[in-house]
Amino acid sequence: MGNEILKNEKGAIKISPEVVAVVAGLAATAVDGVAGMSGGIAGGIAELLGFKYLSKGVKVELSGTVAYLNIHIIVYFGVKIPEVAFKVQQKVKNAVEQITGLKVGEVNVHVEGVLLQKDKEENDQGNGNDNKDLKVESTVN
Repeated sequence: MGNEILKNEKGAIKISPEVVAVVAGLAATAVDGVAGMSGGIAGGIAELLGFKYLSKGVKVELSGTVAYLNIHIIVYFGVKIPEVAFKVQQKVKNAVEQITGLKVGEVNVHVEGVLLQKDKEENDQGNGNDNKDLKVESTVN
């Protein structure tokens, strides 16, 4: 996964996979129903990442000028998971293509946990709205 190169008559533009991951993470968390990005599952627990870790829930593969993305999210309890996942796919694809100029080949969404609104509110009050240490049980793999 090196920097991707877009060429034009004036030279080359290099875009790192980390930049693509941040763009995708910001787009995914802007979708209603998404509680946040997941840092992966360890021992059946999905870790809800804070704002500064948005790219950690995104895996990017670049092939030529095409990006393939795997987005790992946690959703709020009560949302329609397929609808939220579809909106994440659309929003991530549009954001990555518009901002980076790369084409998006795939956006695979992995729902790794469910968060109750009550848990979010308690966590926000308890640590100044930084939810990077919140852990929730994974109910969807």
